[in-house]
Amino acid sequence: MANTKEESPVDGSTLSSNSNVPSQPNNPLSRKLNKILETRLDNDKEMLEALKALSVFFTENSLRTRRNLRGDIERRSLTINEEFARIFKEVKEELESVHEDVQAMSTCCEEMTNRLKAAKEQTQDLIVKTNKLQGENQRLEVRAQVAQAFLAKFQLSSEEMATLRRARDAPVTEDFFKVLSRVKHIHEDVKILLRTNQQTAGLEIMEQMAVLQETAYEQLYRWAQNECRGLTQETCDISPVLTQAMEALQDRPVLYKYTLDEFGTARRCAVVRGFIDALTRGGPGGTPRPIEMHSHDPLRYVGDMLAWLHQATASEKEHLEALLKQVTLQGVGENMQEVVGHITEGVCRPLKVRIEQVIVAEPGAVLLYKLSNLLKFYHHTIRSIIGTSVASLLITIEEMHLLSKKMFFNSLSLHASRLMDKVELPPPDLGPTASLNQTLSLLREVLTSHDSSVVPLDARQADFAQVLSCILDPLLQLCTVSASNLGTADMATYMVNSLYVMKTTLALFEFTDKRLEMLEFQIEAHLDTLINEQASYVLTRAGLSYIYNCVQQHTAEQGPLSLLPSMDSSSVKAAMVQFDRYLSSPDTLMMPQLNFLLSAAIKEQIFRQSTELVCRAYGEVYTALTSPANTYTDPETLLPRSPQQVQTLLS
Repeated sequence: MANTKEESPVDGSTLSSNSNVPSQPNNPLSRKLNKILETRLDNDKEMLEALKALSVFFTENSLRTRRNLRGDIERRSLTINEEFARIFKEVKEELESVHEDVQAMSTCCEEMTNRLKAAKEQTQDLIVKTNKLQGENQRLEVRAQVAQAFLAKFQLSSEEMATLRRARDAPVTEDFFKVLSRVKHIHEDVKILLRTNQQTAGLEIMEQMAVLQETAYEQLYRWAQNECRGLTQETCDISPVLTQAMEALQDRPVLYKYTLDEFGTARRCAVVRGFIDALTRGGPGGTPRPIEMHSHDPLRYVGDMLAWLHQATASEKEHLEALLKQVTLQGVGENMQEVVGHITEGVCRPLKVRIEQVIVAEPGAVLLYKLSNLLKFYHHTIRSIIGTSVASLLITIEEMHLLSKKMFFNSLSLHASRLMDKVELPPPDLGPTASLNQTLSLLREVLTSHDSSVVPLDARQADFAQVLSCILDPLLQLCTVSASNLGTADMATYMVNSLYVMKTTLALFEFTDKRLEMLEFQIEAHLDTLINEQASYVLTRAGLSYIYNCVQQHTAEQGPLSLLPSMDSSSVKAAMVQFDRYLSSPDTLMMPQLNFLLSAAIKEQIFRQSTELVCRAYGEVYTALTSPANTYTDPETLLPRSPQQVQTLLS
């Protein structure tokens, strides 16, 4: 580039000097000039850089400076090269210094390597021994960890052993059950060792855990036994620890059973003492009052005793449920039933003696029946709490129930026997006798107490039939014997009144449908008698009785009716006149006995059906008298009214 720039002034001068020379196409100078002119400096970066460098020191464009341009460029180039050489010399010197340092380091490293090789050759045996010892140390550490894990899994710690082997009078805590549970798990897990080559260790550990278990269960049983013996207060508090103890003891059925028996014995004493206190001393501060103070009122006396026992049984069942709530043994329900039965057994004797005194005193049939229902109710209620009917308390209550029921029916039978021993005659108004009313009043009281009792429905229904049989059957017999000397109408009226009173009494109560149906049948039988008697009474007083009898008894061999005595036309006409007077006021002809009937509906029924019989009898008479075979002349005159007209008048 410098050479090119140095040549440029020469070419320019040459060109200017030869400007008059004719141009030649192949002249080298022309070609070179054309090439320079055709060059585009914008795209020639090297040229631009060269010109830019030239502009630094080429500041004056004159002939002298152009002639000296090459020398300037060469001097400048020489200066640059000298500067470069000077700097490079410094670099060379630095590199030589670095080379010397590196050489020294190499020598040092080589020396250290030689020393290390020598030291390695000298310590080779020590390294081998050290590596061997490190490997052995790792193996021992692994074995120590395995042994530690084995001991942690199959042995108890010193703290756990101290907890398990506590002092005899020390209380049982939560930690005791945790350790006992761990002993059980170890005893179960050690069975795995018996399937391996470690059978000796497994057997030793199993034997050790078995001994620890038995010791722990024995201590737990002694503690639970002492705890149960202290539960003799009327209200006891079952601690959570005692509940956990029963849960743990279920693995030893014998100890579990002995602990339950101890609990039952302690609670039995508490219940008996509480029952005696309730009878004689009452509650705290005298409230409630002693039950014995109500002995003059048998129903309340017995009810208070049974209510106290019901409450006590429920409380003892709750205590037992709290004690055994964590026990999962099969048959725990039967155990609870047995223990509750044992707890309540102690009150059976004092309860039985007092109830027997009340029953044997014969307080009356109604009260005996109420006592029977009361005992039956509490038997059902307490049985639902205990869960079985073989408990001594339930057997005692059932015995008292049967005794009161027997005494009740004996009282009813005695009452019936007294009625039959002295049969009371019917009163003049043919109404129920005083003994009948008294017995029905007794029945009403019994049935009222029966309906108000809380005995189950099926038991009440069974008792109901027996009560009705024991009272109604003698009453019916009494009424029959009492009316045996009365006339037909009087007997029927008396029986209808008596049966009606029985029916109205029973209609107020349940389970009486069959008896009501039977009484209805008997009333209807006596109503038929009264209907026939009323019809006969009307026919006799209306003048048709004789004529109707003749028509009923007449046969063709006797000849025409008109030829019979008192059946001529004049006699028939006189009878019809009398019958017409009846038709004008039929209500006047009524038996006196009908006025004694207690039921207006029955009286109306008798009057209506007897009138129908009269109409039927008149129809038969009308048919017979209007028949040509009976040779009545002008029967329309004798019988001016047809049966339909008579029926219309009487209806």
